[in-house]
Amino acid sequence: MLAVFADTHSARGHELEGAALNAATEAEAVIHAGDFTSQSALEAFKERCPVFYPVHGNADNYIVTEALPTTRTVEYKGLTIAVTHRRDGGDTGLAMFGRAQNADIVVSAHTHRPRILELEDVVLLNPGSHAQPRGNRPGFATVERRDDSFDVRLQTPSGEPIDSLTLEGERLE
Repeated sequence: MLAVFADTHSARGHELEGAALNAATEAEAVIHAGDFTSQSALEAFKERCPVFYPVHGNADNYIVTEALPTTRTVEYKGLTIAVTHRRDGGDTGLAMFGRAQNADIVVSAHTHRPRILELEDVVLLNPGSHAQPRGNRPGFATVERRDDSFDVRLQTPSGEPIDSLTLEGERLE
């Protein structure tokens, strides 16, 4: 399983609890789409997640911004995932970023709103914020490989389902 987080906004640590903590601990790899805010939060994720793919966000301090890329592409069991904190141009800009990376999924953040949006040729995934939802439901995401498909799930830190999507067929060929 791959766990996906964003928008932690913490001065103390990873702020993971419940199902979110379990997912981060049990995942084969973890993606974080930025806004740790502090080096303490980034380091706490690094300690918790041995295979870790972070990018920085717009609210990260100088140390975090200098340590992390703005974007990255992650390969996970045949799935290509492009990661950014935010992209100008909204959904269109995110989709264009994904197409440029030949991605199946684009992970983004910034809005603190958990969301899965399936477009014709790419899926936009925002895990939300597990720690600072700012009026939205707190959230994080998981991606799991099934035989010939991938299950993408959004859930709250307590484990309550928010949304899900199964990627299969031509999209993955």
